[in-house]
Amino acid sequence: MIRRLGGFLRRRVAQGADRGGSVLRAGDRGGSAIEFLFLTPVMFFMIFGAVQFALYSFAEHVAKAAAQAGARTARAQADADPAGWRVAAEAKAHAYVTQLGPGLFTGPPDVVTSQPGAFTVRVEVEGKVPSIMPGMNLTVSAASEGPVERFVPDGG
Repeated sequence: MIRRLGGFLRRRVAQGADRGGSVLRAGDRGGSAIEFLFLTPVMFFMIFGAVQFALYSFAEHVAKAAAQAGARTARAQADADPAGWRVAAEAKAHAYVTQLGPGLFTGPPDVVTSQPGAFTVRVEVEGKVPSIMPGMNLTVSAASEGPVERFVPDGG
């Protein structure tokens, strides 16, 4: 009975080989290795591209948060401390970058403060993102601008 079952299974496997089974023919040898050889670099490129996009996107969010934090500080201190608000805003932006993304930029990002209007302040953050793909130089920049908070007495 076991011999009959073994013969039946061999015939079924041989029939399945004609319809896409797992029997190798002489011309099919090495096909998987060739496919692996050509598809592996494409797969690695896609993985590295996804990681690079994630690094860039996170650096962009950190730069935006740092610019907004620096602008909040500048808006609050520009009227009260006209001489020192720039230093405080730049320090706050650098502190945000250090807190949210230490090592995210290739060097300390550039923070520029300006006063485009009489009652407006602006903070810009720009930094270079490390590249894991050769030949890519990525830079993120963000800016935040807003009115200076100031006290205006009634009637004047």
